[in-house]
Amino acid sequence: MDSEHDGAQVGVGPWPGAWPSDGRYDPALLAEGDRRNVVDRYRYWRHEAIVADLDARRHDFHVAIENWQHDLNIGTVVRTANAFLAREVHIVGRRRWNRRGAMVTDRYQHVRHHETVEALLAWARRADLVVVGIDNLPGSVPIETVHLPRRCVLLFGQEGPGLSEPARRAAALVCSISQYGSTRSINAGVASGIAMHTWIRQYAGSPPDTA
Repeated sequence: MDSEHDGAQVGVGPWPGAWPSDGRYDPALLAEGDRRNVVDRYRYWRHEAIVADLDARRHDFHVAIENWQHDLNIGTVVRTANAFLAREVHIVGRRRWNRRGAMVTDRYQHVRHHETVEALLAWARRADLVVVGIDNLPGSVPIETVHLPRRCVLLFGQEGPGLSEPARRAAALVCSISQYGSTRSINAGVASGIAMHTWIRQYAGSPPDTA
């Protein structure tokens, strides 16, 4: 959780003492303070320096979400992809999406747009990535029992209809998320976090020191 909106002041004030000579630091932030929603290791860094550091460490999975009805979950998906250091987020369908839920993390996360599912699939083939659909469909395999491909695209449908028919047909594997209550589904934002963390548990090492 974060404290962006709990009334507490977020971040740090102006740099105390002599400024560092490291070119990654932003003079304006050193002078005025850094109130951005970034981990402590990136305090006072230039935006470009943060992205470059993330690019050097990004994981081998991508995330894609269909956006035919202006899905409000996309901001959450982007924010979660940033937290788990996905290689890229792919938005299929409408180009416009609600960025509020991303909490400005789209500035640090690469986001690519595809007009159609077929365009996404063609791109994935060129990139030699396995498309893994995430949906509670008949015949799907519980994700907690699956060893995910290391180089993959985790593909999510939008709230309500789930994966479109072309996406279902094209996925090499469709994984479900086991549920134990009365609801038939969980929203795409939550599902994406569960799926991404499943990949992280299987492949990622210890996280870097964030202090």
